[in-house]
Amino acid sequence: MTVSKILAVSTMGLALAAGLAGCGTMRDARDRIVKPQAHCQDLTVQIYFEPGSADVTREGRAVLRAAAGQTKGCKVNGVSVIGLADAQGSPDANLDLSKKRVGAVTQVLSAMGLPAAEFDLQAVGQAGSATRGAATPLRRRADVTLRLSNPTH
Repeated sequence: MTVSKILAVSTMGLALAAGLAGCGTMRDARDRIVKPQAHCQDLTVQIYFEPGSADVTREGRAVLRAAAGQTKGCKVNGVSVIGLADAQGSPDANLDLSKKRVGAVTQVLSAMGLPAAEFDLQAVGQAGSATRGAATPLRRRADVTLRLSNPTH
């Protein structure tokens, strides 16, 4: 390859790079002017608990923090928290434990600064558990649904 061909290819590469850099600058300018509409959809997360406990774990707090973070730029129309328990123990004790789990999750969400919304709280205990008297880890949870919509301006 001759020196003139190498120089021509290098010049074309620089011109192409400069042109693409300009596109990025135009996009940045456009993004400062045109704000995309927030894409807000309902979000459901599960918070799991240790056996017999209503304490929100470190992992549970991280899930709630991430969910609350996804509400940024959205209108929170409501929050649903459903507490469940496995079938280990008496039905009354499991219902009480479910209520405590709902309260613990609600308290953490409020402390994280989730925007004010109507809370729908339910505790179902072991109702619906497929295995009577069994310790089922997937039933030791609270289901949290954030009902979101795009804000109206």
